[in-house]
Amino acid sequence: MNVKDVPFTKETIERTVGEFPTPFHIYDEAAIRAKARTFTEAFAWAPGFMNYFAVKACPNPAIMSILREEGFGADCSSLPELLLSEQVGLTGEQIMFTSNDTPAEEFAQAYRLGAVINLDDITHIKTMEESCGIPELICFRYNPGDARTGNAIIGHPAEAKYGLTGDQIVSAYKIMKDKGVKRFGLHTMVASNELNGAYFVETARMLFELSIRIKEEAGVRLEFINMGGGIGIPYRPEETAVDLQQVSEGMKELYEQMIVPAGLDPLRIVFECGRMITGPYGYLVSQVRHVTQKYKQYAGLDSCMTDLMRPALYGAYHHITVLGKESLPCTQSYDVTGSLCENNDKFAIDRSLPEIEEGDYVVIHDAGAHGYAMGFNYNGKLRSAELLLAEDGSVKLIRRAETIEDLFATLDFSPRSIS
Repeated sequence: MNVKDVPFTKETIERTVGEFPTPFHIYDEAAIRAKARTFTEAFAWAPGFMNYFAVKACPNPAIMSILREEGFGADCSSLPELLLSEQVGLTGEQIMFTSNDTPAEEFAQAYRLGAVINLDDITHIKTMEESCGIPELICFRYNPGDARTGNAIIGHPAEAKYGLTGDQIVSAYKIMKDKGVKRFGLHTMVASNELNGAYFVETARMLFELSIRIKEEAGVRLEFINMGGGIGIPYRPEETAVDLQQVSEGMKELYEQMIVPAGLDPLRIVFECGRMITGPYGYLVSQVRHVTQKYKQYAGLDSCMTDLMRPALYGAYHHITVLGKESLPCTQSYDVTGSLCENNDKFAIDRSLPEIEEGDYVVIHDAGAHGYAMGFNYNGKLRSAELLLAEDGSVKLIRRAETIEDLFATLDFSPRSIS
């Protein structure tokens, strides 16, 4: 059972909204640091262990700086993410650059930073070589196809646009070896928000087997394997978090059975988890604008799907707490909605909650990854602020709310353009 508490009180939020009006996203620094340390400690046995935090999950420099202090790198998939990582002091092989359909200028920027370039396709070798040359270290993303099953979020590997097939990847390593590359890595990403720890142990088995094949067929000794991300979080109270220690022990056993006898030890183990690190420790705080009764009962918030689109995008569950009413019985059923002109602008449907009144503060849980980051401006909605609940209990602004001026800044209002 996963207890859905919040790290602040109604009184804390009431004080906060005096300076930073709702809606806003707020992150728990102490909990994020604790999770980062737990992850690192679980894999203390693994040679050169590092988690490259998936920037796409929560692209805020304050969060990235906290994780840099905890020994994490950055997993980037675009030029802005590379530049953001550089801004927070991450350079060189602290950055993993994994993208797809990648433009030449992004390869050039990754090369300039000394990032680990992880190629998504064998044809990208030519683009990279023409844009920046051949780096000292290269990595390839593996797509196992029918050999593995994905899940609802990431889809079936055989139908995914990402990665190289088994035969392609062996050829790719041979090509890069012939071009003079001396250092190599291997990467995969076959699941997203997966709660079955055994899945990741089996992914390790798959990559260990492929590492041995690459050594035998391409004459390449890998320096590291990147397990990807995909470790899920328990969005629902009845779900259970992945047991990291159990996953680690299963991987260690395979490492000793497969990697050591194959002469591949030491082989670095890295991940690129984002959701697991920040997801449970970010919250969307909103205020109730209206409570209405139509054919159903609705609680309308001052936030909408532009602040958190996961429920509308694929029916994702996010737990909801009504501040100050945590101990009251859930006697009412509500659709919890926003003000966007779309009928799927709902954070919850037929959700059992305590009786809600206008002015109540509502906390939507597990919004610390792929929450603010997936926001957008449809209907001219402005992006909300991001706050940090610091370890000392203070609340700090780490991204101000958008203004109308921000929204209009890229528009041309000259007479000629609107005539």
